[in-house]
Amino acid sequence: MINRQNLRRGSLPVLVVLVVAFLAGCAVKKGDLWGDPETGLILQYRMPVDQILKYHSSGEMNQNIEVMGQSIDIEANTKTAFSVKAKGLKEDNHQLGITIDSMSISIVSPEGDLSPDLSSVIGKSFDMTLSPLGKELELSGAESIQYDTPSEGKRSIASDFQAIFPNLAGRPVKIGDTWTSTDTITEKSESNEIQINKENVHTLKGFETVDGMECVKITAEVTGTLQGAGEQQGMDFDIEGEMKGTDTWYFAYKEGIFVKMISTAVVEGLIEVGGPQGMSIPMIQEFKVEIKLTK
Repeated sequence: MINRQNLRRGSLPVLVVLVVAFLAGCAVKKGDLWGDPETGLILQYRMPVDQILKYHSSGEMNQNIEVMGQSIDIEANTKTAFSVKAKGLKEDNHQLGITIDSMSISIVSPEGDLSPDLSSVIGKSFDMTLSPLGKELELSGAESIQYDTPSEGKRSIASDFQAIFPNLAGRPVKIGDTWTSTDTITEKSESNEIQINKENVHTLKGFETVDGMECVKITAEVTGTLQGAGEQQGMDFDIEGEMKGTDTWYFAYKEGIFVKMISTAVVEGLIEVGGPQGMSIPMIQEFKVEIKLTK
């Protein structure tokens, strides 16, 4: 008959081996969440329930138009702080609550300096459905968050968030790999509507530490078109243009968090003004936008 004490003693090494194997297996599984640089990184947004991320966005826009031989320059600067709260998954997509913590716009034009009153949007929230690859699938309640502008009437904040998160590849990627994503942004106000269609060709460049977070560095060549129509000062107009730009963005691949992006772009277009004084107005717009995680 087998001695129970010996059995217990003999079982100890087996138990130790099982525990070590189990822990090793857990480590492998954890690493599998983001893959491996040699075989390919698996980049996905991962947001635990109740996690709150705070971002700051700043933008500069310089516009030049030529009207009857006269050059007119307009400069606009925007600053927005917003919070992103994870509310869990629904059909594998992230349910997020977005809150506008602060927002300001300043415009410098030949008609003077303007700063719209944005108190109507500060503190307001809306819901976003975000895919694990960063596609904004739905913005619920964003269209109803509006503010008054000097020349366009009421304007919604929705267009500011329709492509706020950069898109990931959807397959394991190594340094040098590329992937393509598209974005559609619709800017609406009481007096006009403009649609921007963008194609982004992303390239995984390498690794960089940003604010203590180990990130992948990704660049994107951006091309696109702009089309729209509206009415200003009693005159109807149509606008179209072409966009070229570059994005440089950083993604904390272990945490699954978007950390930072710097975007620059140039739009060259034409404004066609109707009516008795119909004319074609050349337009150039230069943009620079920076979005960064603050905590």
